This record gives sequence, C-alpha cells and structure tokens, in this order.
Amino acid sequence: MIFKAIILALIFNMRLMYQPFDLQLRHPFTIAKFSRTSTPLMLVQIAYEGYTGYGEASMVPYMGESHQTATDFLSKVDVREFKYPFDFAAIIHYLDSLAPGNPAIKAAIDIALHDLDGKIKQQPCWQLMGSDPALTPVSSITIGIDTPEVIVQKLREAEGFKVIKVKLGRDNDKDLINIIRSITDLPLYVDANQGWTDRERSLDLCHWLHEQGVQLIEQPMLKTDAESNAWLTGRSPVPIIGDEAVQRLADVEKAKGVYHGINVKLMKSAGMYEAKQMIDKARGLGLKVLIGCMSETSCATLAAAALAPQCDWADIDGPFLTTNNRYQTPEFKDGKYVLNNDAGLGLKFKN
Repeated sequence: MIFKAIILALIFNMRLMYQPFDLQLRHPFTIAKFSRTSTPLMLVQIAYEGYTGYGEASMVPYMGESHQTATDFLSKVDVREFKYPFDFAAIIHYLDSLAPGNPAIKAAIDIALHDLDGKIKQQPCWQLMGSDPALTPVSSITIGIDTPEVIVQKLREAEGFKVIKVKLGRDNDKDLINIIRSITDLPLYVDANQGWTDRERSLDLCHWLHEQGVQLIEQPMLKTDAESNAWLTGRSPVPIIGDEAVQRLADVEKAKGVYHGINVKLMKSAGMYEAKQMIDKARGLGLKVLIGCMSETSCATLAAAALAPQCDWADIDGPFLTTNNRYQTPEFKDGKYVLNNDAGLGLKFKN
C-alpha cells in the first residue's frame, strides 16, 4: 500500500500520513434530501516506535467536509502534541483549537491514535474503552430509498442481519415499508432524515410504523425544530432518536426532553474519545443510545464496534454497503460484530 506521506515531525519517531480515497457504494444511496454513489474518505496513519495506528474520515457531502478541507486541516497538525501516553482529552482540545468543525478528520486522527494505543499496550480497543463484548447489540443494515425492484435486491443482500433500517422522509413512506414487509418480518429501524414536516401526520405515521414492528425512528423533523420533535417524542409509541440534531458532547444535554435518545456517530463526535463521553452523558440523563455510522470501511466500523456494547442499538453496516473496502470485512455472526482480542482495532488488510 502506497500512502502519500506528510511527515510533520520526527520528534519521538512519530509520523502522520494520509491518503485521499473514494469509497464506492454498492447501490446509489438515497435519503430524504440527498443521493450519492460514493463518499470521499481520508485514510490516516500515525506511526510511532514501530507501531502504526489506522484511522479514517468519512466525509459525507452534507456535513461540509471534503478532501480539500481535510488536507487543509491536516497541514495544521503538529504531531509533537501527541505525546505518549496519550491524553485524549488534551488531544481533542488541541484539534478543536486548530479550527472549528471538521469532526470527521478529527475522528480519523482520534481513531488512529486509539488503534496505536491498543497496539502499544497489546489490548483491543473495546477493552480500552471499557466495553463488554457479551453486551454487543445486533447491528441493522440500511436500505436507502429506491425502486421496489432494487429494494427487494437489497433485502436479499442483507442476509445475516437481524434488523433492517429503512430510509424514509418522502411521500411514499408507507409504500416502502409495505414492500419490505412483503419480503421480511424482521424488526425495523427507520430514519426520516428530517423529512417529516407535519406534526399530526407524523404522529399518525409513528402509530402505523409501531404496528409494522418499527423499534426506533431517527430525526423525524428538522434538527432546528426542537419544539416539533419534542411534541412528537411526547406522544410517539416508538422511541424518537436525535441524529442530525446531536453532533458533539455539548448537544447531548439539549436532547433531553426533545428525544428519547441520541445517535452517536464517530464522524460527528470527532472520534472515539468524545463518543464515549457522549454515551456516558446520555446515560446520566436517562437517554437511550444508538451508535451509527456514515459510509465507512472496516476501519471506522471497528472503532464504532468497540463502543457498541455500551449502547442500546447499533447501525454500523459500512463494509456491507460498499464495493472497494480495502480492509477485510470484520467478523460478523448472528447479526453482531465479533469483538476479538486482537490489539487495537483488530483491522486486517485484504490479501
């Protein structure tokens, strides 16, 4: 593997390297307001004392990051700030001081440092994060908005999963659910991606979805409309989960009283360290937690899987929705990721 290496410092033999990468999706991915066939990534390596940690930034277009913004951010990073043993609180403070926003490329650095830390300590990341593999929840696989024929094909490709997640938010929501229910009776999660606008119609749909076996609904209404989301949460028979409205740690407290729970994604939280803080904060506030993902390779997927046992639900299906994942697909059994004892993330390259 050839990486474009940017050696920002050789202090303590630490190097930061990166490579732009376009992740190709198995099918066009369509949600309420967007559609795409690929996702720009930045693959990151941090090498230190003979060990190498791997991370990645998945920069879905609506989040505002790109290969260029990631490159610009990385050009500001001084690896002399990453002294070992790593102080992850100080590191995220340092990264935030370089520029606001940019959570995905910050996550890439954070994930690489956690992978590196685990390899140095010869411990898996799930153990470093305090997770119990026995509590790993099943993960859903996402079915984007599509034609009936393609939806049927996607369901066939989802063999091995125990939960199906459905993208909604347009005027044919019931039609999509009916198509899926004609094929499978598996439990469903749904994600409206802010696509619902009318409170009463949304509530009626929540009751109907409850009858269809839906177990949670993500971000039904605009993230900026806390009042409508809270109104729906107070009446819905299905848990309502804040996603776009909950980006980083400071947003978790704002979710109380507005949603039943939050969706934590490493590409929003700037990595594993803050994701763990968000999970703990949510628990303290009595909120449920879903751990999700963007379009990702096995690298970020394994980082999220290390935290999944601390969550109520998981939606980390990246490797199963792509065609050019450069790493091996993580072990997956009975609808769950298998957390083994490999040091760090446990990431394996394809032969």
